[in-house]
Amino acid sequence: MSMNLSWIDDFMALAATGNFSRAAADRHMTQPAFSRRIRALEEWLGADLFDRTSQPARVTEVGEWFRTVAQDLQARVAGIPGEARAIAEASSTALRFAATHALSFTFMPRWLHALEAHSSMGQLQLMSDTQQKCAALLAQNQVHFMLAHAHPGVRGPLDVAEFPSLVVGSDELLPVSAPDEAGRPLHGLPVSGKGATTQWLGYSAESGLGRILRELKGPALDRLHVHQALTAHLASVLRTMALDKRGLAWLPQLLVGDDIATGRLVAAAPDEWRIDLEIRLYRRRGEVGKAAEAFWNSATAAAQTA
Repeated sequence: MSMNLSWIDDFMALAATGNFSRAAADRHMTQPAFSRRIRALEEWLGADLFDRTSQPARVTEVGEWFRTVAQDLQARVAGIPGEARAIAEASSTALRFAATHALSFTFMPRWLHALEAHSSMGQLQLMSDTQQKCAALLAQNQVHFMLAHAHPGVRGPLDVAEFPSLVVGSDELLPVSAPDEAGRPLHGLPVSGKGATTQWLGYSAESGLGRILRELKGPALDRLHVHQALTAHLASVLRTMALDKRGLAWLPQLLVGDDIATGRLVAAAPDEWRIDLEIRLYRRRGEVGKAAEAFWNSATAAAQTA
């Protein structure tokens, strides 16, 4: 008779409650089926794990010993996928990135091109999403690196102790609007709490740029006549809406530089409403594989000489 690893989870569920019905429900099966699985585990071990004469069922002395063994086994099994990935990555040349949408098609291509001039790279895999989801991918070890906007005065989505980062570039968050016929902003930011209400195109809660804007300019904006007419988590969507004359938006200079140069968008507020941004490369602390470590070293060297 061989052991089924899922019996360990069955045992832990019953040890936690002492109630067969409740433990069976927690394990999404009928009580008779659950009881048979517990009995099969006991037969495999050759000893009773629970005293069924008491209510609730009490863990026996052997059961207490097996509880410790089971916890160790659960932890060991849970760590196997990560260990397998680490072994595979040790010899892999592929680099996996998560980057926000705006940086994926503005900053990242030329940044990678500059790095490739000084070091070789293997296959690149890019996942583009919101900063919140990119951070989750890095935290779950689904990618080696995350590229995102940041500001030194605003806390980011990752624990700095567990996820070191490197400044690899700069950007600026600019308040812009489509122009009127005279070239003035169609949706200019009011200089005080008086006057007509300005239509504002804002970021959703999961946007990293939105978090920076709210932290640094939110209180001041609340004192002005602005109406949030639309929210989106992508800067590219807000850019499209701003070009369509739907309101004022804070957008990265890297994204709207050409629009400003050609007059499709114009500054919609004084310079003090601009926000300087960092572009940061994040990684997990610890082993990431030879290729990823070599890339990090190249990015560090390039940033130090920039």
